Amino acid sequence: MGSEARSFYVLAYDIADDKRRARIARLMESLGERVQGSVFEAYLNTVELQSLLRKVRKVLRAEEDGLRIYLLCETCRGKIVVEGQGRTTPPPGLKII
Repeated sequence: MGSEARSFYVLAYDIADDKRRARIARLMESLGERVQGSVFEAYLNTVELQSLLRKVRKVLRAEEDGLRIYLLCETCRGKIVVEGQGRTTPPPGLKII
């Protein structure tokens, strides 16, 4: 999808219906990494984010469900604190061994 720079996003949803929740989870899993039950981290460019939002809007019911998308700059991403299990999602192309 081009070489546009990707930005780091935290995506969190609260979906009332099991079927809709499963569909939203599959959409998120296709682009990001699940870091909590309904929280994902993803590096997306503008085209990928807009495509994801179009797909989410077909599933999400605004009167019952919610999706929050947080854009974190590089400095803020570096300040993420993880206690216990887990790690912050590394940038694409970076392998941690």
